Amino acid sequence: MNTAIGRPVDRVDGHAKVTGGARYTAEISLPGLTYAAVVGARIPSGRVESVDASRALSAGGVLAVLTHENLPKIAGQPRLLPSLLGAAAPGQSFFPMQDAAVHYAGQPVALVVAESHEQAQYAASLVDVAYRREPSITAIDEGRDRVYEAQRLFGGLMPGRDERGDVGTALAEAPVRIEAGYRFAANHHNALEPPATTAVWEDGRLTLYDSTMGIRATQLTVAHLLGLPLSHVRVITHFVGGGFGSKAMTWPHVTLAAMAARHVGRPVRLALTRAQTYTSNGHREEQEQRISLGATRDGRLTAIRHHKLSITSHFDDWAEPATGVSSQLYDVEHYEGVHSLIHGNTMTPTFTRGPGETLGVFVLETAMDELAYELGVDPVELRLRNHARTDPRGNPWSSDGLAECLRLGAERFGWHGRDPRPRARRDGDWLIGTGMAAAAYPVAFFMPEQRARARVYEDGSAVVQTGTQEFGTGVLTVATQVAADALGLPLESVRFEAGDTDLPNTSAAVGSAGAGMVSAAVHAAATALRDRLVAMAVTDADSPLHGADPAAVEVADGRMRLRDRPETGETYADLMIRRRLADAEEVGSWTPPPLTTPHGLLTFGAQFAEVAVDPGLGLIRVRRMTGVFAPGRVLNPKLARSQLMGGMVWGLSQALLEGNEMDTRHGRWGASNLGEYLVPVNADIPEITVEFVEVEDDVVPLGIKGVGEIGQVGAAAAVANAVFHATGRRLRRLPLAAELVMDPPASS
Repeated sequence: MNTAIGRPVDRVDGHAKVTGGARYTAEISLPGLTYAAVVGARIPSGRVESVDASRALSAGGVLAVLTHENLPKIAGQPRLLPSLLGAAAPGQSFFPMQDAAVHYAGQPVALVVAESHEQAQYAASLVDVAYRREPSITAIDEGRDRVYEAQRLFGGLMPGRDERGDVGTALAEAPVRIEAGYRFAANHHNALEPPATTAVWEDGRLTLYDSTMGIRATQLTVAHLLGLPLSHVRVITHFVGGGFGSKAMTWPHVTLAAMAARHVGRPVRLALTRAQTYTSNGHREEQEQRISLGATRDGRLTAIRHHKLSITSHFDDWAEPATGVSSQLYDVEHYEGVHSLIHGNTMTPTFTRGPGETLGVFVLETAMDELAYELGVDPVELRLRNHARTDPRGNPWSSDGLAECLRLGAERFGWHGRDPRPRARRDGDWLIGTGMAAAAYPVAFFMPEQRARARVYEDGSAVVQTGTQEFGTGVLTVATQVAADALGLPLESVRFEAGDTDLPNTSAAVGSAGAGMVSAAVHAAATALRDRLVAMAVTDADSPLHGADPAAVEVADGRMRLRDRPETGETYADLMIRRRLADAEEVGSWTPPPLTTPHGLLTFGAQFAEVAVDPGLGLIRVRRMTGVFAPGRVLNPKLARSQLMGGMVWGLSQALLEGNEMDTRHGRWGASNLGEYLVPVNADIPEITVEFVEVEDDVVPLGIKGVGEIGQVGAAAAVANAVFHATGRRLRRLPLAAELVMDPPASS
């Protein structure tokens, strides 16, 4: 009997967070704690000629200065693999301070350890590093002669090319063609909590307190790099102040903290500064994309060609896979998606919320808007005409809902009856426009077996455990709801524990997979325990349920009872006290279906936006947004709505504010703080409406498809399409800077 799933339950960790009781990694207090500070390279390419640490070592409180000359070599070489796979997951296949080579600006070249954070930071500023600079490539325009087509992406997980049919012929023969090229500035994560790690050694065993989206990934990675048995590394993470992909992989600072702690023989905390987050935990890469659409006069797509070019590190083939949705969302026979790369002097890019598809769908959906105007077809109707009913292999979707999202979104937004003519509506000096976009995001099924443990006590209370971490999405709350329902207990009788690799294993909570995989493991464990206690009751001669068919027994409020005669039954506590059991427990597991499952796996949605544009000043103000999503079963509508709204805000930010450029003279990012890298504040955010279309899904665990990424996908495209409707101008760069938006001056 469901009693908790689907309810808008308040966060179980809310009180701890608002009262300061929640402890984040940089707040963990340990006896003898010391502090480390990173010295980052000031050049993008070359070598460290010398390091003079004399001034730093003579500063107050300094315990050590580590460089490539005295830092031990790592035991295992890093291999780039996504953290979902359940293996070691270093953020890049390069580990710094092993030799004198410099591959990117900000690369750690020295590490200072001191008694206090302030002493470490000051001493780091006193380390004198001499460099020999060599030629570098830090932007696409510098490396166009070095473009190559990627064979595999995501650590070899995905192909760099995806094609079917004959795109060239289909485009040449198409009655209507749209061709467009786009440029996108790099994006950074800017989580409220910068990455931090505290390392403690005791009797050859290592405990890490780490700000991570995957405690198991951290454990596996550090154990591999340091050559330690997995049982000798423990990772504890109770609360994470945001990650957005930056904490999905394990970056070098984590292992450096452990190496520094072993060197000084005391606990070491290494907390990155805000500026260092721009050079230490990946980013969404600078990129260019081109798309060609072929269609019939009645708006049926015949061909899509979608190419992406981006700059990556020169030691990894990493690119956000931008063509996963464009190859599936619409019913099109001929398709070609290609990823090309330039090896450059940056660190390896990484997952950034909605990786690949936030920009890939931007390209697709702005081109679809352009096609709608070319054909004189309503943009919503154009999507409905082309919506794919199966995936490209002919498999049915595990669950759909796109058409319902489009129709409901149009209704809630008031789309119908709009005047489609650009510049047709004004409000004083403001031009008013509305735009929309379809949204879709892949459902991730890459993880290995997921496990959880459930225990019921003789007083009828329960604790459920698994090795995940709360990184702001509410996983502790939804897992408690799932456990309560599976056990048939009141929500207040269940406690959920997480944040420790000593607990049963789950994978890193990335790719919108966190709620699905954690709840699947929790449900398996809790169901196994419930079934065990029911089996115990029906075989107990002293139980009112003795001899009953276990399938005929249900549990509500901790009481096992016959479904057709609810007055017959007993509580867990009655049974356990009679059997002299202080507690009973079970471990449950869930194994994802294979990637070859005969189903299409996408989460669908639709985005709508209204903007006001001042063409004289180049200002854009988003006045309202509506998002409708079909994420499968919604465990907690309050938390899901919050997640989706946050994604829509980030989509707005990506459209209007966020972007970082390389200063190619110095090979460094132009912005390195929140004063220069713009993110929205409360005054930037309009009225946002979030609606759900609940669809049943029997393929994904408990029918949960995830909401972490889909809220961002399509939002920027809806804003950009609204800007076109307001101004009549197609803008093909993000962010939509004022100089791009301004009307050109009238000729004299």
